[in-house]
Amino acid sequence: MKRISVIFTVLLAWSSLSFTPSQHTQKLLRLDNEDAIHWLTWEEAMALSQKEKKKVLLNVYTDWCGWCKRMDKATFQEPNIARYINENFYPVKFDAEQHTELEYKGKTYKYVKNGQRGYHELAAELLKGRLSFPTIVFLDENLEVIQSIVGFKTPQQFERIATYFAGEHYKKTPWSTYQATYRPVLVSD
Repeated sequence: MKRISVIFTVLLAWSSLSFTPSQHTQKLLRLDNEDAIHWLTWEEAMALSQKEKKKVLLNVYTDWCGWCKRMDKATFQEPNIARYINENFYPVKFDAEQHTELEYKGKTYKYVKNGQRGYHELAAELLKGRLSFPTIVFLDENLEVIQSIVGFKTPQQFERIATYFAGEHYKKTPWSTYQATYRPVLVSD
């Protein structure tokens, strides 16, 4: 009896290794991936921006931030928002407490221990010392800060903000005018 169970276990393990997902399953996986934001690291976004100029969207967060997690689920997982971000920005998920040394405009930024936690100097620089999470930072094609937006945003609120910067409306239209006249195209109210 022991021999039969060993043979059965080996056959079961072998069959599971040879399983390949059906075309339908693979298609579903691709669709899910197309509807997700393709988050980059800081280094990846900087390298890509050297090859092809594009605005950068930084999602500055911390692991302990509940509003950051809520925005990830409610806003950034909305398929139309995700596609829009992927098409118009180099999206970077930026942990404000990461320990990795990062380069920005010829300067090296590091983690700074501060009490029980700490912060990354680049997060502090980009947020002008106001470490509040989540914060979305928009950088232009030359990696200059356009604007930082603090706090949780619904998909509808975020659509207005993202289109304002992606479409370069910020250069010629005051936010109050843009917001008042904007009609959603990605997410319905």
